[in-house]
Amino acid sequence: MNPHSKLGLGTVQFGQAYGVSNTTGQVPKEEAARILARAAAGGVTLLDTAANYGDAEAVLAELNTAPFRIVTKTISVKNGVEAVIARARQSAQTLKPDTLLVHAAADLEDAKLWPALQALKTEGLFRKIGISTYYNDNPAALAARFKPDVMQLPFSILDQRLLADGSLKRLSELGVEVHARSLFLQGLLFMEEPPEKLAWATRELRSVKSHIIKTGIPLLSAALHFVLQRPEIAIGLVGVTSVKELDAILAAPVPPGLNWSGCAIRDEKILTPSLW
Repeated sequence: MNPHSKLGLGTVQFGQAYGVSNTTGQVPKEEAARILARAAAGGVTLLDTAANYGDAEAVLAELNTAPFRIVTKTISVKNGVEAVIARARQSAQTLKPDTLLVHAAADLEDAKLWPALQALKTEGLFRKIGISTYYNDNPAALAARFKPDVMQLPFSILDQRLLADGSLKRLSELGVEVHARSLFLQGLLFMEEPPEKLAWATRELRSVKSHIIKTGIPLLSAALHFVLQRPEIAIGLVGVTSVKELDAILAAPVPPGLNWSGCAIRDEKILTPSLW
């Protein structure tokens, strides 16, 4: 089995400047094409995008996405359910994606939304439907209620909350395909110093880094394979801005199975980029 078959590529950087550690802005289309070619050659199986990722869908539509399964996401239900469905149809026409996720779990408070997405699946426009969630959305409870095919959620060597509270186990029992994002917490783990707005978190981040470094395992290998080695995780999503960054990920050696619980951070403000 290719060690990268559980690896998915996030594409928000293809459509806009994104990420606290991103100093280069939106990825040029030519570099995006090279990234996709390298990803396909390296065994990456999935692309993750969204209608809200700037012009990412339009960029992808002009590139060779044939080797990949594509996941996209809805626009906000604040636009109205009819508009959400119309935009999903546009995504389907542009990209032929396999899976459609509700981009914000709170949108499911509109009782018309989920049945409308189920109708798109029945129509054959999408093979799978699901929900993109945060820890505080209680993914396991949402899965029990809505029976999604796929759920995307934050999970990393720093953010082990959904493992610790049994949510990943419950999702597995429910037969949900789990996609993990924020594996590197926007690159925070690899920065020499956190950005000024997170300076207060320096001590805790240094402690985690020190714990990993003492094992002799590179930070990238630990962060990547901590997630990919979890049996409950179907796909681990990473974002890159260059072929060089992707090459480093593809070259990261698989470490031995170690107990990484000592790397878990419990401070919600560090683990939630929207609070930075």
